[in-house]
Amino acid sequence: MTLAAIAGVIFIGTYLTTPIFRFVAKARLRELFVTTALMMVLGIALLMTLVGLSPALGTFLAGVVMASSEYRHELESDIDPFKGIFLGVFFITVGAGINFGLLGSNFGLIIGLTLGLILLKSAILLVLGRAFNLQGGDKWLFGLGLAQAGEFGFVLLSFTVANSVIPQDIADLLLLVVALSMLLTPALFILYDRVIAPKYSAQEEREADEIEGEAPIIIAGHGRFGGIVNRALRGAGYDTTVLDYSSEQLEMLRRFHISVHFGDATRPDLLHAAGIDEAKVLVIAIDDKEAITELVRYMVEHHPHVHLVARAIDRNHVYDLWSVGCRDIIRETYDSSIRASRSVFEALGHSRAQAEKLLGEFEAADRESMLDLAGLYDINIPPLENEAYMARVDEMMEEWQEQLRGRMQDVKADQPAE
Repeated sequence: MTLAAIAGVIFIGTYLTTPIFRFVAKARLRELFVTTALMMVLGIALLMTLVGLSPALGTFLAGVVMASSEYRHELESDIDPFKGIFLGVFFITVGAGINFGLLGSNFGLIIGLTLGLILLKSAILLVLGRAFNLQGGDKWLFGLGLAQAGEFGFVLLSFTVANSVIPQDIADLLLLVVALSMLLTPALFILYDRVIAPKYSAQEEREADEIEGEAPIIIAGHGRFGGIVNRALRGAGYDTTVLDYSSEQLEMLRRFHISVHFGDATRPDLLHAAGIDEAKVLVIAIDDKEAITELVRYMVEHHPHVHLVARAIDRNHVYDLWSVGCRDIIRETYDSSIRASRSVFEALGHSRAQAEKLLGEFEAADRESMLDLAGLYDINIPPLENEAYMARVDEMMEEWQEQLRGRMQDVKADQPAE
């Protein structure tokens, strides 16, 4: 009877869940969608109760059934706001279920069983991690992160007691073990962060490479941005010195015989070793927004003879870099967006020449507006709190759109689409 009910829920739910949610989705009411999901959960939990099983097992089966639906992502996003509340209620229930009288009278036994459970699970998980080729700190994070008893342990214990598999007094003892193992989970993560992770980080750290020879161009960062710059310069016959702080990235690049050096490009001593005193150009292509700004600040103050080409993460970052003295700033997605706009113009029937001229007007207007606002930007004040800056933005918005539209209309009139 029990197995038939479980099989029926899984079988019918697999084939009925999608049509039900498809019908409900037509109403375009998020509340109705969530309500339907909750009613399905309650219905399956009630069915499990009628056949003598735990309602928690029913909710678990309901989750399995809904996970097989094509609407699972919609359900996940709709239920997400309630996740914190449900987790809070669950852990309140766990805490309320701790029998402190039983814990006090059997303290040594319960602590021993809890630690034994954690050690046993950790050992099994470490073996599995090794079998699946997890290395270093990742293996220990896997072993310690899942070492506690799972939440489903409460369901299994309730089920075994209900079916007279184990007596109530032993179940109460095991419930304490499960709860305490979950309570100790944050301590396991602290152990990993404070003791294990630093050990493996120290093993993986390496000294900065010794840099032989000094090139006139230094590239800080060899990712998707700096890598293209380096290939273009080397293709044109220029020597470059590349600095990157990712060991994995460097090993991969060296397999393709690209000359790179390990090190943190924001360190003054490494820049000195790379020949910054004699360099002509420094291309700053690292990922960290604040690190880029600080490196520009340092270079402007200590090595003003070096021409800086700095990668800007976004529009506000352009103003940050301008504030600290950089005048050759490249927005990382700007040029690709301009090319995409050109493709759209061409798809609308404009010639390549006309599309480029239209975008030339756009770039000129955009540059003028940025230069105007750069004078009002203050790196120490958030843009929304900078009254002068925001007032000028408000003035410029309508004015800028009008001027730009006029310029583009003139281009269309002078050179009609082919």
